[in-house]
Amino acid sequence: MPTYEYLCRGGHAFERFQSMHDKPVRRCPECGKSAKRQMSAGGALLFRGSGFYITDYRSSEYKEKARAEGVGGNGKAAPSDSSKKPGDVPAPAKTAKKSASKGKT
Repeated sequence: MPTYEYLCRGGHAFERFQSMHDKPVRRCPECGKSAKRQMSAGGALLFRGSGFYITDYRSSEYKEKARAEGVGGNGKAAPSDSSKKPGDVPAPAKTAKKSASKGKT
């Protein structure tokens, strides 16, 4: 349920936590003068951590099982060699060159 902000003619500001289907508050609870609902920015949406459930909110038991199976905490396969660094790129495969001197004796 949203929180609505109100302002009365007497200058009092107040908030009400009410359903979207409820009628707006018409009278100030402090002075009894007429009140009007104000436009507000609304609620904020907060992402904590990197923003993904699989990496942030999984249990430690799940994370340990994933490491044992070779999957890192970020969903990528963990490197099999501990000496590898995250930026390491495997060298391209070398191909054998064909000899240009075919059939020469």
